[in-house]
Amino acid sequence: MSRIEVLKTYKIFIGGQFPRTESGRYYKLHFPKQEGPVNICLSSRKDFRNAVVSARNALGSWSTRSAFNRSQILYRIAEMLEGRKSQFIEELIVQGSTVKQATSEVQQSIDRCIYYSGWCDKYSALFSSVNPVASQHFNFSVPEPMGVISIIASEKTSLLGMVSVMLPIIAGGNTCILLASESLPLCAISFAEVLATSDLPAGVVNILTGNSKELHPHFASHMDVNAIIYCRDKESEIKAIAENASLNVKRSFVWQYDWTNEDSQNPYLILDLQEIKTTWHPIENIGIGGAKY
Repeated sequence: MSRIEVLKTYKIFIGGQFPRTESGRYYKLHFPKQEGPVNICLSSRKDFRNAVVSARNALGSWSTRSAFNRSQILYRIAEMLEGRKSQFIEELIVQGSTVKQATSEVQQSIDRCIYYSGWCDKYSALFSSVNPVASQHFNFSVPEPMGVISIIASEKTSLLGMVSVMLPIIAGGNTCILLASESLPLCAISFAEVLATSDLPAGVVNILTGNSKELHPHFASHMDVNAIIYCRDKESEIKAIAENASLNVKRSFVWQYDWTNEDSQNPYLILDLQEIKTTWHPIENIGIGGAKY
């Protein structure tokens, strides 16, 4: 007897769970190499608000974890992605990539996880400083996580562009809400399944699917979001995001890279989402013979 194939349901990822969008809306995608349409959640403003609450709740514990532990978790993400490599290659092929392109994209994504896992316990030493001052003090400057970051990921890649922008953010102790590619979303939710089984605390990464035109005003204007990163090339959205971000003086970044290029991975992307904290500490002068003065 023939059996009915169990098709994958692509949901969103909020707080470590996989809910359907609260609005009940979805949109259909048709891929040449797959029979029938795929239903993708059309996330709403309420979904985004729920994701912000989840990210804010996760920030305290994630930002205060040891850098080495964050490194271990990012390495674990790479391990899990390596173990499911064939699934992601298949999804990329369905979305129009050749076998060679799909294999390269998955391998680069895994390597990028390894790259940023290595930086977790090193970027602070690179970007910290001991500052010269005229008074009897030590003066230290160190990077600290900025907070909750919203991301509108690249529309051109399904996996690599999303991973490349997410990793430097969480490597630096931030949490995030990410809007996946609207036309190539399949790998985003499958990657959320990797995150859910890789020791990453719930809420550190939240992934939505849907329409940037509808959601970018909320990504940029929400008062509990500390920064927004935009990775697409629509000038009208870039302008609107900059204006909305100014409402609570949140930082806005436009990251337009060729994510297949090695120059698109660097520790300065971690630094973009850090705030520099300066600490003063008084010191005592010790004279000849050990006398204090």
